[in-house]
Parts: sequence; structure tokens; C-alpha cells
Amino acid sequence: MIPALVLPLYAAVPIVAGGVLITLNRYRRLGAGLLLGLLAVNVVAAALLVVTVGDGSVLAHAVGGWGPPLSITFAADLFGALMVTATGLLALVTCWFAVASGHARHAYFAPMVMILVGGVNGALLTADLFNLFVFIEVMLLPSYALLVMGKRGRGQLMQVTSSRIYVTVNLLASTLLLAGIGLVYGVTGRVNLGALAGAAGESTEAAIACAVVVLALGIKAAVFPVHGWLPRTYPFMAPAVTALFSGLHTKVGVFALFRLYAVVFDGDQRFLLVGVAVFALTMVFGVLGAIGQQDARGILYFHMISQIGYILMGLALFTPLGLAAGIFYLLHHMFVKASLFLSIGAVELVHGRHRLGEVAGLARRDPLPSVAFFVAALSLAGIPPFSGFVAKLTLIIAALEADRLAVAVIAIVVSIFTILSMLKIWGAMFLGEPRSAEPDTGRIRTGLALPSVALAAVTVLLGVGAEPLLALCRVAAAGLADPTGYVQAVIGA
Repeated sequence: MIPALVLPLYAAVPIVAGGVLITLNRYRRLGAGLLLGLLAVNVVAAALLVVTVGDGSVLAHAVGGWGPPLSITFAADLFGALMVTATGLLALVTCWFAVASGHARHAYFAPMVMILVGGVNGALLTADLFNLFVFIEVMLLPSYALLVMGKRGRGQLMQVTSSRIYVTVNLLASTLLLAGIGLVYGVTGRVNLGALAGAAGESTEAAIACAVVVLALGIKAAVFPVHGWLPRTYPFMAPAVTALFSGLHTKVGVFALFRLYAVVFDGDQRFLLVGVAVFALTMVFGVLGAIGQQDARGILYFHMISQIGYILMGLALFTPLGLAAGIFYLLHHMFVKASLFLSIGAVELVHGRHRLGEVAGLARRDPLPSVAFFVAALSLAGIPPFSGFVAKLTLIIAALEADRLAVAVIAIVVSIFTILSMLKIWGAMFLGEPRSAEPDTGRIRTGLALPSVALAAVTVLLGVGAEPLLALCRVAAAGLADPTGYVQAVIGA
């Protein structure tokens, strides 16, 4: 069992470890080994946190024993614990890929990843809006360095342009987030989540101030119509960095939207219709953008936007089943999307990045990444028995129970287009015969393929044995639907 006193260490230890790893930058093999070891310990500690709060209890601790409004409060409920575990596991597997691909040999890769993980853990466990901003910035600073280390693109101009867009958009979103938090403090006099419980539903001014925070988080989560930055930046990163960012950055924004609406808005029904419309458009525009792409990466990036719409639709329904579906979908999507990015990344590292059809016949030459891609693609499209089927079916049932027939229809139609675009990649890249003019660039090493296979295996396990995770998601959803326990724990800390 984890005592509440150690919650700040989930953020502090990785950040301090990152500082220590900087001093070992000359010993790169040692640094890579320590990176994987530290990330494995982080996953174990996160799993213990899930066990501790698995019954729906909440841990909370105010650093230094300070009371509000000066306290820096950390709180862990089951939703936060599940996210810390999932992000930790994803970071471990993507860094495994980075070691196998040689990308982790960069002197500062390991320390930057550890600082990033510390920022993610802090953002997921903080119970204070201002500290949420601080930890998001802690996430972003090493991310800029990782972006520079792992630039991949069509020429230097696009590499520079994508980096500029990424930095500019995140600085804009951070400025909006800080301004929104300042407005919340100016209107309510507090930023502690426990003290802010229900504030947006009680005051129009507080609701407007919180709406600025929601807008900033929506930009970071790549929600329509502020999603355009993502497909203009992610294509020009190294595969390991892309998979890492896809599972951490946007998902922290999604998590914060769930937390903010559940606690500060108290699930106010007056604003849910706006969420239904925005998230439905996110689903539709994401999948339509994918259809027009001519390379595998481009298709996957737009599908990432579309799937974020699915996840947040569970929040917009704001029923116990809808929230559980959204949480399950969030966890499923992190693993599936990372598996797709890593399998395509392995192909690019060996065969180069090309338009669809220029490299073919990979299913015969490279069976391991081909199987990983095939399984993850079917799961993304919602085909049984994979976790994507469970996630989409649960969300559709929740929509029907909430009398949102249009949402259920949109979810099904978007899934059909998702299948078609996944088949587009499969048919052009993995099936068929290699062209005679295509040079033999070798085979994908087993070590390079195994990380994507491991994540594909996760989606199989979550699909075939979905009930244990669904049960946990229902408990986490109950804590969001009625945040009284979370609020009392935070105030009592």
C-alpha cells in the first residue's frame, strides 16, 4: 500500500533522476540502461498506486503540511493512478524502441525523458490548477529538446517549420492556460481543485474563466477546431519521440479536461451539448483528414485526432457508463496508437519514408512489424476481439442509453472510414509484391520490431480480458460522476 506522503515523489524522483543522468552523459550505454530501469521502477510504483486506490478511495497530501491557499496538494484517485501507470508503461516501451533504434544514444535523451515523465506524473497527480500549469511546463521544456534531437522530415525547411509551429502553439496554449487560471483566481480567490468544486456551475464569471482554461487544454489535446497544429508537427519527429508524445502530451490535456469538468463544473448539464457537437466534429474531421493522406504517418496523425473525439465524447455524455467508456478508450488508444507509430517507425528506419505504394510486400519480408501493425490497426478500427471493439461498443451503448442516437451513428460511420484508411495502408505497404526497381534495404531487426509487438499484445489482452480493466474504469468513472470523495480528500489534506 502506498501512503499519501509519497505522492510528491512520483514527480520529484524522475525529475531528480533526470538531473543525475545529465552528469552521466558521457556514459551513454549506462545512461540508456538506467533510463529503462528507472522507467520500470516507475511502472511498478504506479501499479502499486492502482492497487492502493482500486476500491475508489483517494489519497491526498499537502506538501510541507501547508493549508490552503498556500498548499501544493497532490491527490491520487483511481483515474489518476491508471493514467500514471499507462503513461509510465508507454514511456518504458517507447524508450525500449529508442534504445533499439539507436536514438537513445544522444547524450541528453535519457535525462530529458525522465524530466518529461516527472512532469507528466505531476500533472496527473496535482490537485491545484496553478501547479497543473507548472507541471505542463515541466513536460514541455524537455519536449522541445527531444523535438530537436529527433527531427525527421522532407528537407531542412519543413523540419524547421514544424518545430516552429510546435513551439509557437504550445507557448500560445500555455499563455492561455495561465491567463485562464489567473482569471479563475481573480474571480473565485482560489485555485485548489477541492476549493473550486462546483464553482463554474455556481457563477457565470467563474464559468467564463474556466472556459479559457478548457480552451487552452483543448488546444493541447488537439480538439477540433484547434487541431491543425498536430499533423503539421508530428510527421517530422523521430518515431520514438512521436510515439512518446502521442501517448503523453495530448493525453495529459484530455485527462485534465475530464478532471476539470467533473470537479469544477460538477458535470453541469447545460454545457454538455456543446461538448457533444465539438467532439463529434473532432471525430469526423479527423477521419476525413486521414482519407486524403498519401503516406502512412499522415493517416495515423489524423486518426489520432479522430480518436481523441471518441475519448472526449465519453466526457460529453457524462453518465457513469459514458465516463467509463471514455476512460477505457483513453487507455486503449494510448497503447494502440503507440504500437502503430512504432511499427511504421521501424519500417521507416530500415526502408526509408515513402508515399504509399513505393514500398510494398512488407508482410513477407518483415512479418513481426506487419503483424503488430495489422493487430493494432484492427483494434483502432474497432474490430473484435481487440480492445478497440470493447471501447467503441461501450461508448455506443452509453450514447444510446443517454438518448444520443446521433452520437452512436457518427461513431459507427467514423469507424467504417477508419477501417477503409487502415486497409489503405495495409494494402499499399504490407501486401503486394515489391517493385523490381525497389532497392533491397535489408530486414527489420527483431529488437526493433518487438516494442510494437508488445503494445499490440496489450490490445489483445485488453480485448479478450476486458472485464477487469472495465471494472476499474467503472470505479474511476464513479469518482468523476460524484467527485465528493476526491474533493473531501483534497480539502482534508
